[in-house]
Amino acid sequence: MFPSLLSRAPSPLLTAASTSTASPPAASPQSLKPPPPRPLATTLVAAAAAGLLLLSPTPAPSRADPEFSVYYGTAASAANYGGYGGNASKKDTAEYVYDVPEGWKERLVSKVEKGTNGTDSEFFNPKKRTEKEYLTFLSGIRALAPLNAVLNNLALSDVNLQDQISTADEVRSEERTDGGGQVYYEYEVAGAGAHSLISVTCARNKLYAHFVTAPNAEWGRDEAMLRRLHQSFKTIQPGAPPPATES
Repeated sequence: MFPSLLSRAPSPLLTAASTSTASPPAASPQSLKPPPPRPLATTLVAAAAAGLLLLSPTPAPSRADPEFSVYYGTAASAANYGGYGGNASKKDTAEYVYDVPEGWKERLVSKVEKGTNGTDSEFFNPKKRTEKEYLTFLSGIRALAPLNAVLNNLALSDVNLQDQISTADEVRSEERTDGGGQVYYEYEVAGAGAHSLISVTCARNKLYAHFVTAPNAEWGRDEAMLRRLHQSFKTIQPGAPPPATES
């Protein structure tokens, strides 16, 4: 920094002062040299690191799948409408389950409706009531009819489903078996104005049909969610523990 000062030989006065008892002379400019400055790059890096620590947001707490709840259906007859009485739990007496989106509302099914077309439960989107899921059941059915016949039979008691099928661009159907050996018929009806997913199975001498339906505009927006509802439907075998509330 000061080359002329750094290369200069020690002063004779400083050498003599080290052995003399006289007062030392005033310090030379060389002895007052300040420490070398901190490199600019190191200073900037340290400041940037401190700034990042201060600005880093606290991680948001995680939530365990809060968008859905599990509905436990009992498929009680019209004569037992309103439950089994006493302290019976719907979870303990459930015959089927399916997921319900957070914010959807349950529609109260009348005793007459339960007795005529077998509707057991229904939930709908309050922002668009025609976007909904519901379940119907029919007692005295021991086994599923052929795949194509079942859908036509369901349409006989559901005018809206009849309209969807008659105007459908495509109707898909398939059979699947779950891990417990339960057979399900799956249908997808792409109608002119609405889209429906239907799952049908037999258990406990009953036929259960789970419907998920939405106008085409809502289907285009909510397809992934609606397919989840469709896939969540399952029956509970007698004596089997009810599924956990987390899905």
